Amino acid sequence: MSERVALKGDPVRLIAVSLLASALVLGGTAPASAQHRAPDSSAVVRTDLGLVRGQVRQDHRLFQGIPFAAPPTGDLRFRPPQPARPWQGVRDATSPRGQCAQLPAPYGGETSYEEDCLYLNVTTPDRAQRKHGLPVMVWVHGGGNTTGTASVYNAAKLAVEGGVVVVTINYRLGAFGWLAHPGLESGADRRYQTGNYGLLDQQAALRWVRRNAEAFGGNPGNVTLFGESAGSWNSCANLASPTAAGLFHKVIAQSYSCTAPARTETSAEAEGVTIAKAMGCDKGSDAADAACLRATPVKTVLETFEAKATDAGPVAGGDHVLPLQPEQAIERGRFNRVPVMHGNTLDEMRLFVSLSFPDPITAAQYEDIVRSAYGADAGKVLARYPAAAYPEPRIALATLQTDSNEVLSACVHQNAFRLLDRAGVPVYAYQFADRAAPPLLDVPGFEEGAEHASELTFLFPGLIGTLTPAQQRLSDAMVGYWTSFARDGRPQARQAPHWPRFRSSGDVLSLAPGAVHRTDTATTANCSFWNSL
Repeated sequence: MSERVALKGDPVRLIAVSLLASALVLGGTAPASAQHRAPDSSAVVRTDLGLVRGQVRQDHRLFQGIPFAAPPTGDLRFRPPQPARPWQGVRDATSPRGQCAQLPAPYGGETSYEEDCLYLNVTTPDRAQRKHGLPVMVWVHGGGNTTGTASVYNAAKLAVEGGVVVVTINYRLGAFGWLAHPGLESGADRRYQTGNYGLLDQQAALRWVRRNAEAFGGNPGNVTLFGESAGSWNSCANLASPTAAGLFHKVIAQSYSCTAPARTETSAEAEGVTIAKAMGCDKGSDAADAACLRATPVKTVLETFEAKATDAGPVAGGDHVLPLQPEQAIERGRFNRVPVMHGNTLDEMRLFVSLSFPDPITAAQYEDIVRSAYGADAGKVLARYPAAAYPEPRIALATLQTDSNEVLSACVHQNAFRLLDRAGVPVYAYQFADRAAPPLLDVPGFEEGAEHASELTFLFPGLIGTLTPAQQRLSDAMVGYWTSFARDGRPQARQAPHWPRFRSSGDVLSLAPGAVHRTDTATTANCSFWNSL
């Protein structure tokens, strides 16, 4: 994250609020209109570890809480995921398992101290076992890599209207997924480097999909990895990870640039030593420190990491998992060469500005914030983004941050589009632009616009608020684009405009109700200006 984030607190950490409304509103349930049927044979599927019984609903099947790895508890804490154990009989897969250990998001959400959380959920069109070779879409949730859970994402519309199998996965969060420490590098674990347990969990889930997709009607040779916010960051890291080779065949990265930097191994481990010391785990030897970290109560680990860590996410360095920064891997052609759909929202940073400044700020305060953040360049920034040109100073602040050189910004996404295109992989770029979308947080007196994560409810209905008829038509088009891309790498939707492959800055598809069209986000976001600073 750039040093120029003009906000109170790191927006990457504040991304955790993206799941707030969904956790409270949806709670992993099906739409109220879904009708349950009497159990039949289509509710039972044989996986490689045993039989699972899910639910047959009006037009889809849902299987929840299926283990894809062993519980990462005890001696398996801070280790790469290990194989799950098989079971006898038929396992109940009619309800989700708990979320991974986490503290609540800024304005709500539940605390969890559960480490046994490596489970996934599968949604298929009804009686999909009679169909074969359906595309598979694997969803990596957002939440700043510190909060969130897979079960709140209702994938029925994607599955039914798109004719795909959707898998939503949990992965370890916070310290449990992303703590790096030299004491945790021992023996065979060294090649997996510390700090990437969450990334390795995602790869373990993808291996489960490769082994079991066919049993649910899916094609293990046609898997799309997709995610939003931290889920996009992780999907981009998997794109650059040699240990993920062959596990997916397309990537959709929503609202986090694939050129954004990962943490370095050196800095992540140095911070991990500081965090371990704060937990009392500076015992004088690597082995003793590791044993202490594995024995520390979950609550202590969560609270210490929350207080001391600057970030949670993939670590670049080491031997195997992420040897290069994602941007370097793409530049050098050392990445998993698959088609990529990539984009952001028109007003990304309005979410974080409203969190940092829930009350209005004055023009003078806005100027002070910009001068503090941009130093010698502040005069140029203020001239380009004068407070008087916007409805209020907070909107001016959010606009310049959304345009600028941050990981969520339009300009940094343009950098990723161009880099991937030069690398020779098909790229399809978008910008979600519905300023009337239901907001994650409705801040009185503030226009949220097309803020961060506002596109999610168009793919996962009911996640946040309800859609108008016009928005529902946009949702239909987006589901068509997303699932057709999963099918053959070319996004298409009925009664919707053609989506061009990205070749130049104007090949970005703007998505808004009744206004789906090409746009040049490099121009609208003043990228030449930002690149000149």
